[in-house]
Amino acid sequence: MTLTVRFWGTRGSIPSPGAQTVRYGGNTPCLEVRTPDGLLVVLDAGTGIRELGRSLIDRANGQPIRGDIFLTHAHWDHIQGLPFFAPVFQEGNHFTIWGSKSMETSLSRVVRDQMSPVVFPVTFDQLAATIDVKELSDRVSLHKAFDVRAFPVQHPGGALGYRFAALTNGNEPQRALVYISDNELRQTEHYESLVAFCKGASVLVHDSMFTVEEYRQHVGWGHSTYDDAVELALEAEVERLVLFHHKPERTDDEVDRRTDECRALVARRGGTLEILAAAEGLTLKV
Repeated sequence: MTLTVRFWGTRGSIPSPGAQTVRYGGNTPCLEVRTPDGLLVVLDAGTGIRELGRSLIDRANGQPIRGDIFLTHAHWDHIQGLPFFAPVFQEGNHFTIWGSKSMETSLSRVVRDQMSPVVFPVTFDQLAATIDVKELSDRVSLHKAFDVRAFPVQHPGGALGYRFAALTNGNEPQRALVYISDNELRQTEHYESLVAFCKGASVLVHDSMFTVEEYRQHVGWGHSTYDDAVELALEAEVERLVLFHHKPERTDDEVDRRTDECRALVARRGGTLEILAAAEGLTLKV
């Protein structure tokens, strides 16, 4: 069974629209994942989820929309799109929001608080859709169609990486998508376990926010360099690495140059790893 992945938000930390970011996009993290049967999984709820919501309504033709939203963590750039996700304002729609049970504050509290009257005019309880909030520890079988595994990664306040694989009729996971939006590889304590978590994935979407020079000024901020993301992908023997969580100040032309540098690094290592930079509208088959 093949998964289809579409990128709706690729930028990190804060939305950065403008002429210099139009090709790769200025929205914060959001991915749409689909099975051939149409089951919907959304990865993170940054500002990219707003346009995803409009698209879902257009495609639904008036039918109910159901899906599962997996949050890597609750920093603003990963949840700030939820109050602008149009399907949650429609009666009959149903979404389950998943996140880590190890957060300092419960996931339900975080989701509700960002729609409190102090900061937003519509409260969470006024949403017309049915919304469940569930906490995930390490693994779940989703609708008997997805095998979902979670792995704690290195980021201030904690965060999860996810591995998604569609299940066959024999309930065996197949080709996998690994999504790790925010992760500081140079501070990772269980690196070998992380390599094993990513092993053999068809697509690895990984944080590549900094250059080596930039990272020296941002140690402990919870983000990786381009080179570190490439090394992880090579060690894990994944097929495709998607450079993700672009720095807000990074222009499209800079992303082009950094992507070319990563491809040159793979060539010097004699690898076959395919390198792509995440761009809004990019669609991949897993």
